Amino acid sequence: MTTTPPFRADVVGSFLRPASLKQARRRHADGELDDAGLRAAEDAAIADLVAREADAGLALATDGEFRRSWWHFDFFGFLDGVDIVELDHGIQFQGVQTKPRGVEVSGPIRFDARHPFLQHFASLKEALARTTGATPKFSIPSPTVLDFRLEPGHIAESAYDGRDAIVEDLVQAYRDALAAFYDAGARYLQLDDTAWAYLCSDAELAKARERGIDTDGIAARYAGILNRVLAGKPDDLVVTTHVCRGNFRSTWISSGGYEPVAEQLLDVVQYDGYFLEYDSDRAGGFEPLRFLPRGDKTVVLGLVTTKTGQLENPDDIKRRIDEATAYAPLEQLALSPQCGFASTEEGNTLSDDEQWAKIRSVAEIAADVWG
Repeated sequence: MTTTPPFRADVVGSFLRPASLKQARRRHADGELDDAGLRAAEDAAIADLVAREADAGLALATDGEFRRSWWHFDFFGFLDGVDIVELDHGIQFQGVQTKPRGVEVSGPIRFDARHPFLQHFASLKEALARTTGATPKFSIPSPTVLDFRLEPGHIAESAYDGRDAIVEDLVQAYRDALAAFYDAGARYLQLDDTAWAYLCSDAELAKARERGIDTDGIAARYAGILNRVLAGKPDDLVVTTHVCRGNFRSTWISSGGYEPVAEQLLDVVQYDGYFLEYDSDRAGGFEPLRFLPRGDKTVVLGLVTTKTGQLENPDDIKRRIDEATAYAPLEQLALSPQCGFASTEEGNTLSDDEQWAKIRSVAEIAADVWG
Protein backbone atom coordinates (compact mmCIF):
# COMPACT_ATOMS: atom_id res chain seq x y z
CA MET A 1 0.00 0.00 0.00
CA THR A 2 1.20 3.51 -0.75
CA THR A 3 2.18 5.88 2.04
CA THR A 4 1.70 9.03 -0.06
CA PRO A 5 -1.44 10.31 -1.79
CA PRO A 6 -3.42 9.37 -3.70
CA PHE A 7 -3.78 6.32 -1.49
CA ARG A 8 -4.78 2.85 -2.73
CA ALA A 9 -7.96 3.26 -0.70
CA ASP A 10 -9.13 6.85 -1.02
CA VAL A 11 -12.28 8.97 -0.95
CA VAL A 12 -13.53 11.92 -2.97
CA GLY A 13 -14.39 14.12 -0.02
CA SER A 14 -17.98 14.69 1.08
CA PHE A 15 -19.98 12.65 3.60
CA LEU A 16 -23.62 12.58 4.66
CA ARG A 17 -24.32 15.33 7.18
CA PRO A 18 -25.22 13.95 10.62
CA ALA A 19 -28.59 14.85 12.11
CA SER A 20 -26.96 17.02 14.80
CA LEU A 21 -25.30 19.18 12.16
CA LYS A 22 -28.47 19.50 10.07
CA GLN A 23 -30.33 20.63 13.17
CA ALA A 24 -27.60 23.17 14.01
CA ARG A 25 -27.78 24.58 10.49
CA ARG A 26 -31.55 24.93 10.70
CA ARG A 27 -31.29 26.70 14.05
CA HIS A 28 -28.57 28.99 12.70
CA ALA A 29 -30.69 29.88 9.65
CA ASP A 30 -33.63 30.65 11.96
CA GLY A 31 -31.50 32.89 14.18
CA GLU A 32 -31.66 30.54 17.16
CA LEU A 33 -27.95 29.65 17.07
CA ASP A 34 -25.11 32.14 16.68
CA ASP A 35 -22.01 31.72 14.51
CA ALA A 36 -19.94 30.39 17.40
CA GLY A 37 -22.59 27.80 18.17
CA LEU A 38 -22.66 26.62 14.57
CA ARG A 39 -18.86 26.35 14.49
CA ALA A 40 -18.94 24.28 17.67
CA ALA A 41 -21.48 21.91 16.10
CA GLU A 42 -19.35 21.64 12.97
CA ASP A 43 -16.20 21.00 15.01
CA ALA A 44 -17.90 18.21 16.94
CA ALA A 45 -19.27 16.57 13.81
CA ILE A 46 -15.89 16.73 12.07
CA ALA A 47 -14.09 15.29 15.10
CA ASP A 48 -16.42 12.30 14.98
CA LEU A 49 -16.03 11.99 11.21
CA VAL A 50 -12.22 11.84 11.17
CA ALA A 51 -12.28 9.17 13.87
CA ARG A 52 -14.69 7.10 11.77
CA GLU A 53 -12.54 7.55 8.67
CA ALA A 54 -9.57 6.11 10.56
CA ASP A 55 -11.66 3.27 11.97
CA ALA A 56 -12.77 2.41 8.41
CA GLY A 57 -9.16 1.89 7.37
CA LEU A 58 -8.34 5.14 5.55
CA ALA A 59 -4.89 6.74 5.70
CA LEU A 60 -6.36 10.13 4.85
CA ALA A 61 -9.22 12.17 6.23
CA THR A 62 -11.47 14.92 4.92
CA ASP A 63 -13.81 17.18 6.85
CA GLY A 64 -16.72 15.76 4.87
CA GLU A 65 -17.36 19.27 3.50
CA PHE A 66 -19.46 19.69 6.64
CA ARG A 67 -18.97 23.46 6.69
CA ARG A 68 -20.35 23.84 3.15
CA SER A 69 -23.76 23.90 1.54
CA TRP A 70 -22.49 23.26 -2.02
CA TRP A 71 -19.33 21.53 -3.23
CA HIS A 72 -18.47 24.49 -5.48
CA PHE A 73 -20.53 27.64 -4.90
CA ASP A 74 -19.31 28.13 -1.32
CA PHE A 75 -15.70 28.38 -2.50
CA PHE A 76 -16.50 30.55 -5.52
CA GLY A 77 -18.63 32.93 -3.49
CA PHE A 78 -15.72 33.84 -1.22
CA LEU A 79 -13.41 34.78 -4.10
CA ASP A 80 -13.09 38.51 -4.53
CA GLY A 81 -15.07 39.57 -7.59
CA VAL A 82 -17.34 36.51 -7.64
CA ASP A 83 -20.88 36.48 -6.28
CA ILE A 84 -23.42 33.68 -5.90
CA VAL A 85 -26.72 34.97 -7.28
CA GLU A 86 -30.25 33.67 -7.61
CA LEU A 87 -31.28 32.57 -11.11
CA ASP A 88 -34.64 31.69 -12.60
CA HIS A 89 -33.55 28.04 -12.77
CA GLY A 90 -31.36 25.53 -11.01
CA ILE A 91 -28.96 22.99 -12.47
CA GLN A 92 -31.04 20.30 -14.14
CA PHE A 93 -30.40 16.72 -13.02
CA GLN A 94 -32.42 13.64 -13.95
CA GLY A 95 -35.89 14.53 -12.67
CA VAL A 96 -34.79 17.20 -10.19
CA GLN A 97 -33.23 20.66 -10.11
CA THR A 98 -30.90 22.19 -7.57
CA LYS A 99 -31.71 25.47 -5.86
CA PRO A 100 -31.66 28.31 -8.44
CA ARG A 101 -28.14 29.56 -7.85
CA GLY A 102 -25.31 30.57 -10.16
CA VAL A 103 -22.03 32.48 -10.34
CA GLU A 104 -21.61 36.07 -11.37
CA VAL A 105 -18.35 37.91 -11.93
CA SER A 106 -18.80 41.43 -10.56
CA GLY A 107 -15.21 42.60 -10.30
CA PRO A 108 -11.56 41.53 -10.58
CA ILE A 109 -11.20 37.88 -9.52
CA ARG A 110 -8.80 37.45 -6.61
CA PHE A 111 -8.04 34.87 -3.92
CA ASP A 112 -7.69 36.63 -0.59
CA ALA A 113 -5.92 35.20 2.46
CA ARG A 114 -9.15 35.81 4.40
CA HIS A 115 -10.94 33.12 2.38
CA PRO A 116 -12.67 30.99 5.03
CA PHE A 117 -11.65 27.71 3.39
CA LEU A 118 -8.11 28.29 4.65
CA GLN A 119 -9.42 28.19 8.22
CA HIS A 120 -11.54 25.16 7.34
CA PHE A 121 -8.37 23.36 6.26
CA ALA A 122 -6.43 24.53 9.32
CA SER A 123 -9.17 23.18 11.58
CA LEU A 124 -9.06 19.80 9.84
CA LYS A 125 -5.27 19.65 10.12
CA GLU A 126 -5.40 20.52 13.82
CA ALA A 127 -8.09 17.92 14.48
CA LEU A 128 -5.99 15.21 12.83
CA ALA A 129 -2.83 16.28 14.66
CA ARG A 130 -4.70 15.79 17.95
CA THR A 131 -6.25 12.45 17.02
CA THR A 132 -5.51 10.01 14.20
CA GLY A 133 -2.51 11.60 12.52
CA ALA A 134 -4.00 10.83 9.10
CA THR A 135 -3.11 12.91 6.05
CA PRO A 136 -5.58 15.78 5.63
CA LYS A 137 -7.19 15.95 2.20
CA PHE A 138 -8.99 19.09 1.10
CA SER A 139 -11.10 19.68 -2.00
CA ILE A 140 -11.98 22.86 -3.87
CA PRO A 141 -13.75 23.29 -7.22
CA SER A 142 -11.63 23.61 -10.34
CA PRO A 143 -11.36 26.96 -12.14
CA THR A 144 -12.79 25.29 -15.25
CA VAL A 145 -16.06 24.74 -13.36
CA LEU A 146 -16.44 28.48 -12.82
CA ASP A 147 -15.84 29.09 -16.51
CA PHE A 148 -18.20 26.32 -17.60
CA ARG A 149 -21.06 27.41 -15.30
CA LEU A 150 -21.06 31.11 -16.19
CA GLU A 151 -24.42 32.17 -17.64
CA PRO A 152 -24.76 34.79 -20.40
CA GLY A 153 -24.65 38.33 -19.06
CA HIS A 154 -23.06 37.30 -15.76
CA ILE A 155 -19.72 39.02 -16.29
CA ALA A 156 -19.79 42.71 -15.40
CA GLU A 157 -18.64 44.78 -18.37
CA SER A 158 -16.95 47.15 -15.92
CA ALA A 159 -14.69 44.28 -14.82
CA TYR A 160 -13.93 42.24 -17.94
CA ASP A 161 -14.50 42.40 -21.66
CA GLY A 162 -16.05 38.97 -22.03
CA ARG A 163 -15.33 35.41 -20.97
CA ASP A 164 -11.78 35.12 -22.31
CA ALA A 165 -10.74 38.21 -20.39
CA ILE A 166 -11.25 36.54 -16.98
CA VAL A 167 -8.65 33.82 -17.61
CA GLU A 168 -5.53 35.70 -16.46
CA ASP A 169 -7.03 36.68 -13.12
CA LEU A 170 -8.71 33.30 -12.64
CA VAL A 171 -5.40 31.50 -13.14
CA GLN A 172 -3.59 33.82 -10.76
CA ALA A 173 -6.33 33.47 -8.14
CA TYR A 174 -5.90 29.71 -8.18
CA ARG A 175 -2.11 29.91 -8.09
CA ASP A 176 -2.48 32.14 -5.04
CA ALA A 177 -4.95 29.68 -3.53
CA LEU A 178 -2.62 26.70 -3.95
CA ALA A 179 0.23 28.71 -2.41
CA ALA A 180 -1.93 29.76 0.53
CA PHE A 181 -3.10 26.21 1.24
CA TYR A 182 0.48 24.99 1.00
CA ASP A 183 1.64 27.65 3.47
CA ALA A 184 -1.16 26.49 5.79
CA GLY A 185 0.31 22.98 5.69
CA ALA A 186 -1.71 21.34 2.92
CA ARG A 187 0.10 18.63 1.00
CA TYR A 188 -2.93 16.91 -0.57
CA LEU A 189 -5.42 19.01 -2.53
CA GLN A 190 -8.10 18.02 -5.02
CA LEU A 191 -9.72 20.18 -7.70
CA ASP A 192 -13.23 18.83 -8.25
CA ASP A 193 -14.26 19.15 -11.89
CA THR A 194 -17.54 18.29 -13.60
CA ALA A 195 -16.58 20.18 -16.75
CA TRP A 196 -14.41 17.41 -18.22
CA ALA A 197 -17.26 14.91 -17.98
CA TYR A 198 -19.68 17.34 -19.62
CA LEU A 199 -17.25 17.75 -22.52
CA CYS A 200 -17.92 14.05 -23.21
CA SER A 201 -21.66 14.69 -23.66
CA ASP A 202 -23.14 16.12 -26.88
CA ALA A 203 -26.16 17.31 -24.91
CA GLU A 204 -24.06 19.22 -22.37
CA LEU A 205 -21.85 20.69 -25.11
CA ALA A 206 -24.99 22.04 -26.77
CA LYS A 207 -26.07 23.64 -23.48
CA ALA A 208 -22.59 25.14 -23.10
CA ARG A 209 -22.86 26.75 -26.53
CA GLU A 210 -26.19 28.24 -25.45
CA ARG A 211 -24.32 29.83 -22.53
CA GLY A 212 -21.94 31.48 -24.99
CA ILE A 213 -19.05 29.04 -24.65
CA ASP A 214 -16.98 28.28 -27.75
CA THR A 215 -16.67 24.49 -27.48
CA ASP A 216 -14.28 24.08 -30.42
CA GLY A 217 -10.95 23.06 -28.90
CA ILE A 218 -12.30 23.53 -25.39
CA ALA A 219 -10.43 20.51 -23.94
CA ALA A 220 -7.12 22.01 -25.03
CA ARG A 221 -8.21 25.40 -23.66
CA TYR A 222 -9.06 23.91 -20.28
CA ALA A 223 -5.83 21.90 -20.21
CA GLY A 224 -3.92 25.13 -20.77
CA ILE A 225 -5.72 26.90 -17.94
CA LEU A 226 -5.08 24.06 -15.51
CA ASN A 227 -1.43 23.66 -16.42
CA ARG A 228 -0.88 27.36 -15.83
CA VAL A 229 -2.44 26.94 -12.38
CA LEU A 230 -0.27 23.90 -11.62
CA ALA A 231 2.97 25.33 -13.01
CA GLY A 232 5.55 25.85 -10.32
CA LYS A 233 3.64 24.16 -7.52
CA PRO A 234 5.91 22.65 -4.85
CA ASP A 235 7.06 19.10 -5.58
CA ASP A 236 5.65 17.85 -2.28
CA LEU A 237 2.18 19.25 -2.95
CA VAL A 238 -0.01 16.52 -4.45
CA VAL A 239 -2.84 17.94 -6.55
CA THR A 240 -5.45 15.60 -7.96
CA THR A 241 -8.76 16.09 -9.71
CA HIS A 242 -12.13 14.38 -9.50
CA VAL A 243 -14.27 14.09 -12.63
CA CYS A 244 -17.99 13.59 -12.13
CA ARG A 245 -21.13 13.48 -14.28
CA GLY A 246 -23.26 15.09 -11.60
CA ASN A 247 -24.17 14.06 -8.06
CA PHE A 248 -27.26 15.54 -6.41
CA ARG A 249 -29.69 13.53 -4.29
CA SER A 250 -28.43 10.37 -6.00
CA THR A 251 -29.19 11.69 -9.49
CA TRP A 252 -26.89 12.62 -12.36
CA ILE A 253 -26.63 14.95 -15.35
CA SER A 254 -24.62 13.52 -18.22
CA SER A 255 -23.45 10.37 -19.96
CA GLY A 256 -20.45 9.63 -22.13
CA GLY A 257 -17.09 7.88 -21.86
CA TYR A 258 -13.80 9.73 -21.39
CA GLU A 259 -12.51 9.14 -24.91
CA PRO A 260 -13.13 12.70 -26.25
CA VAL A 261 -10.99 14.28 -23.51
CA ALA A 262 -8.72 11.46 -22.30
CA GLU A 263 -5.52 12.52 -24.02
CA GLN A 264 -5.79 16.14 -22.86
CA LEU A 265 -6.90 15.22 -19.34
CA LEU A 266 -4.64 12.26 -18.57
CA ASP A 267 -1.54 13.07 -20.59
CA VAL A 268 -1.45 16.84 -21.08
CA VAL A 269 -2.78 18.17 -17.77
CA GLN A 270 -0.13 17.80 -15.10
CA TYR A 271 -2.22 16.53 -12.25
CA ASP A 272 -0.70 13.96 -9.91
CA GLY A 273 -3.86 11.87 -9.87
CA TYR A 274 -7.31 11.47 -11.34
CA PHE A 275 -10.41 10.31 -9.49
CA LEU A 276 -12.52 8.96 -12.35
CA GLU A 277 -16.14 7.94 -12.00
CA TYR A 278 -16.57 4.35 -13.20
CA ASP A 279 -19.61 3.03 -11.33
CA SER A 280 -21.98 2.78 -14.31
CA ASP A 281 -22.12 2.31 -18.07
CA ARG A 282 -22.54 6.08 -18.40
CA ALA A 283 -18.77 6.43 -17.85
CA GLY A 284 -17.84 4.11 -20.73
CA GLY A 285 -15.01 1.60 -20.70
CA PHE A 286 -11.43 1.64 -19.48
CA GLU A 287 -9.90 2.11 -22.95
CA PRO A 288 -9.22 5.85 -22.41
CA LEU A 289 -6.77 4.89 -19.63
CA ARG A 290 -4.28 4.05 -22.39
CA PHE A 291 -3.46 7.79 -22.46
CA LEU A 292 -2.16 7.70 -18.88
CA PRO A 293 1.61 8.20 -19.21
CA ARG A 294 3.80 5.64 -17.48
CA GLY A 295 5.31 7.13 -14.37
CA ASP A 296 4.05 8.74 -11.18
CA LYS A 297 0.48 9.67 -12.16
CA THR A 298 -2.33 7.66 -10.56
CA VAL A 299 -5.88 6.95 -11.69
CA VAL A 300 -8.22 6.28 -8.78
CA LEU A 301 -11.01 4.09 -10.08
CA GLY A 302 -14.41 5.19 -8.77
CA LEU A 303 -15.99 1.73 -8.92
CA VAL A 304 -18.10 1.91 -5.75
CA THR A 305 -21.23 4.02 -6.22
CA THR A 306 -22.36 6.62 -3.71
CA LYS A 307 -25.78 6.91 -5.33
CA THR A 308 -27.34 3.81 -3.74
CA GLY A 309 -26.86 1.89 -0.53
CA GLN A 310 -26.50 -1.52 -2.16
CA LEU A 311 -23.05 -2.86 -1.38
CA GLU A 312 -20.99 -4.04 -4.32
CA ASN A 313 -19.63 -7.57 -4.51
CA PRO A 314 -15.89 -7.31 -3.78
CA ASP A 315 -15.12 -9.93 -6.42
CA ASP A 316 -16.88 -7.81 -9.04
CA ILE A 317 -14.79 -4.79 -8.07
CA LYS A 318 -11.57 -6.81 -8.20
CA ARG A 319 -12.53 -8.11 -11.63
CA ARG A 320 -13.07 -4.58 -12.90
CA ILE A 321 -9.71 -3.45 -11.50
CA ASP A 322 -8.14 -6.35 -13.38
CA GLU A 323 -9.92 -5.23 -16.56
CA ALA A 324 -8.48 -1.74 -16.15
CA THR A 325 -4.94 -3.15 -16.03
CA ALA A 326 -5.25 -3.95 -19.73
CA TYR A 327 -4.81 -0.20 -20.29
CA ALA A 328 -2.89 1.08 -17.25
CA PRO A 329 -0.47 -0.70 -14.89
CA LEU A 330 -1.81 -1.86 -11.54
CA GLU A 331 0.81 0.17 -9.68
CA GLN A 332 -0.72 3.35 -11.18
CA LEU A 333 -4.25 2.50 -10.09
CA ALA A 334 -6.17 2.91 -6.84
CA LEU A 335 -9.77 2.60 -5.61
CA SER A 336 -12.40 4.97 -4.24
CA PRO A 337 -16.13 5.62 -4.25
CA GLN A 338 -17.27 7.15 -7.51
CA CYS A 339 -18.10 10.53 -5.93
CA GLY A 340 -18.80 12.09 -2.59
CA PHE A 341 -21.82 11.05 -0.56
CA ALA A 342 -23.15 14.60 -0.27
CA SER A 343 -21.99 17.00 -2.96
CA THR A 344 -24.59 19.34 -1.49
CA GLU A 345 -25.86 19.42 2.05
CA GLU A 346 -29.00 17.50 1.06
CA GLY A 347 -26.95 14.33 0.54
CA ASN A 348 -27.58 11.18 -1.45
CA THR A 349 -30.33 8.65 -0.74
CA LEU A 350 -28.52 6.05 1.35
CA SER A 351 -28.15 5.56 5.06
CA ASP A 352 -25.21 6.40 7.28
CA ASP A 353 -24.57 2.70 7.88
CA GLU A 354 -24.61 2.01 4.13
CA GLN A 355 -22.16 4.86 3.56
CA TRP A 356 -19.66 3.45 6.04
CA ALA A 357 -20.06 -0.10 4.76
CA LYS A 358 -18.92 1.17 1.37
CA ILE A 359 -15.91 2.97 2.83
CA ARG A 360 -14.84 -0.13 4.73
CA SER A 361 -15.29 -2.21 1.58
CA VAL A 362 -13.05 0.14 -0.41
CA ALA A 363 -10.32 -0.20 2.23
CA GLU A 364 -10.63 -3.98 2.40
CA ILE A 365 -10.61 -4.48 -1.38
CA ALA A 366 -7.62 -2.16 -1.77
CA ALA A 367 -5.72 -4.12 0.88
CA ASP A 368 -6.47 -7.37 -0.95
CA VAL A 369 -5.43 -6.02 -4.36
CA TRP A 370 -2.37 -3.94 -3.47
CA GLY A 371 -1.48 -4.94 0.08
